Amino acid sequence: MPRLTRLPSLASVASLLFVALLFDGCASRPAPAVPAVADQYNGRFEIPATDAGLPGTGPIRRYDWFRNLWRERRSTWAKHVAADQHALVFLGDSITQGWGDDLGRSFPGVKVANRGISGDTTRGVLLRLQEDVLSLHPAGVVLLIGTNDLEEGAAPETVAANLRLILAAMKQHDPAMPVVVCRVMPSSLTKKRPAESIKRINQLVAAVVKGQPQITYLDTWTLFANANGDATLPEFPDLLHPNAAGYAKWAGALRPILATLGFLETEPDAFTPEPGFVSLFNGRDLTGWGYRPTSAEDIASAQRWQASDPDAAAWPIVTAPAAFDGQAASPDGRYRAKKGRLVVTTPPEGRSIQQLWTTREFAQDFVLKLEFRATPNTDSGIYVRGPQLQCRDYLLAGPYKELKNYRPLDWNEIVITVKGGSAYCTCNGEVLEKAMPVPASGPLGLEGDRGQMEYRRIRVQELP
Repeated sequence: MPRLTRLPSLASVASLLFVALLFDGCASRPAPAVPAVADQYNGRFEIPATDAGLPGTGPIRRYDWFRNLWRERRSTWAKHVAADQHALVFLGDSITQGWGDDLGRSFPGVKVANRGISGDTTRGVLLRLQEDVLSLHPAGVVLLIGTNDLEEGAAPETVAANLRLILAAMKQHDPAMPVVVCRVMPSSLTKKRPAESIKRINQLVAAVVKGQPQITYLDTWTLFANANGDATLPEFPDLLHPNAAGYAKWAGALRPILATLGFLETEPDAFTPEPGFVSLFNGRDLTGWGYRPTSAEDIASAQRWQASDPDAAAWPIVTAPAAFDGQAASPDGRYRAKKGRLVVTTPPEGRSIQQLWTTREFAQDFVLKLEFRATPNTDSGIYVRGPQLQCRDYLLAGPYKELKNYRPLDWNEIVITVKGGSAYCTCNGEVLEKAMPVPASGPLGLEGDRGQMEYRRIRVQELP
């Protein structure tokens, strides 16, 4: 068998699946060994013979094929430490490795370094974290790991405990370094990765990352899971590894987050409103927007929800009005102006109900136009003089799951026409609400709840 130096690109899906099955799907049966390369590092990249004294808990794979792959990839990376300084590092197992060294050219203009090893576990990542990742002083890290732990019989609690150690080491290295933690993707019971175990891992990891603003937790489970919580064949032909379509979807979910972190979409959005429309957002800062005191009704609603549900969203109470004129972000960082986009960031708490309002009110009839882009399963909303139009990743989060024109992970246009006491609302031309009751006057607003939502090109035309 020829020496393995790298996995094929996305253009060769069949080859990708062959290699993925060779490495990750073979824990229960011997696999052809990858010929070892000459050890130029005096055993530095050998897997320790025993677990004694090693950090973390749970499985470390020691199959011959894995030992050789571990040694080869890590020895190769050691030669590129200087060249890979300050890269955006993708860290994980075969799902990451299979994306290729250039990640399928999914993030043009971004310096990337692929540090995936097919077959790796959370404890394996913990062992190699310093040399393979932190020595690069990364500009950021995208982490997906944990599925192989399940195949080796590890409990979800073990995976979460190792993730806690990995993330703590990253924070100690650089508390300002952004980390995107991807939820473990769905697989199948036939792969020894049952849906309930994966859901449990993701639930535990959500608790680990809660309250850490350095970390963005991306919902790459709901993005791919079917009604039973398993992977789908059109995107995971072997029910474990994504194909080209799956990688494209993962890339699409990451791009808005990477744009907010400053890796992508670094040029301002060049847009001029149509004649008769006036911009409500200048694209540079939050002038014209601010917080309003939380209503008594919302305070009561928050108290009821939090008293009855231990997983209820955080709901910060605003006691005094605040205007953010000239400010690029709200003081809490939840709302940010970024190159023409008004970003409602992913809350560190997991879910957090917050509302940004225009500082002026609208008493005349009007047409409001804007575009939005949602990360997977995001929940947000648009306030029309007070009442809320749900604005979400509709096909996953609802409530309008039957839309034909909605573009997941891309920009979509909302048009709201207010006449008299009702609002006619569409998304890409499809009706959301034919006659949503609204008050005679009031401000416009944007809600944050779950995930990251972006708005742009927010403009209004007041009608006679």
